[in-house]
Amino acid sequence: MPLTLTVSDEVHGLVPGFAPLVVEAQGLVNGPSDEASSALLDDAADRVAERLGGRAPHEDPHMAAWRAAYCAFGAKPSRTRNSAEALARRALSGAGLPRINRLVDAYNALSVARLIPVGGEDADRIRGGMRLVRATGREPFVTVAGGGESVEHPEPGEIVWCDEEGVTCRRWNWRQGPRTRLTEESVNALFLLESLAPMTAGELDAAGAELAVSLEKLSPGARITIRTL
Repeated sequence: MPLTLTVSDEVHGLVPGFAPLVVEAQGLVNGPSDEASSALLDDAADRVAERLGGRAPHEDPHMAAWRAAYCAFGAKPSRTRNSAEALARRALSGAGLPRINRLVDAYNALSVARLIPVGGEDADRIRGGMRLVRATGREPFVTVAGGGESVEHPEPGEIVWCDEEGVTCRRWNWRQGPRTRLTEESVNALFLLESLAPMTAGELDAAGAELAVSLEKLSPGARITIRTL
């Protein structure tokens, strides 16, 4: 049965026009980064450089919309950048995109190439459904700091993804918690593609289709479905 994902009315009211697309995949075979996943990242770096034509990532209209969304809930977008802007900056800096594992490489490549925040979650580690809400400030966010596990709490009003166990990603799509991240052992995954105007529905659909193709190539036989919320 598909996982339930909901976006609260508070979020819709604060940032109208938010449109997420969900790519669900079952029966994946993950593993360490390899030649195929590295090629996706290299291609993505070339594509974003061509798209921006010398501009900084935050000058792209979609990234500018995300900066405005971050400001709307009190975050400072120059300090805590959305995931797509952060990755694009790294790609353009010459440092190269990180190689994590095949699945993470695939969705990071898609995020950079199309300048859209994309998150990947291990579906088997999600407790109950996932919700995008404005935090009360009491929700636990389990992370790793100083070599050990620690618990943080989001700021009141911060937009977060969470499940029944706690926050899975802080500041919308800034920092994912380790509990639900995709590892080399992950077989069932949920990918969230998050768009704001001026990204069109057609552009969002094309991004979802491109990710599905990449997943099918990296993991033949996987069962993939795409749906909107």
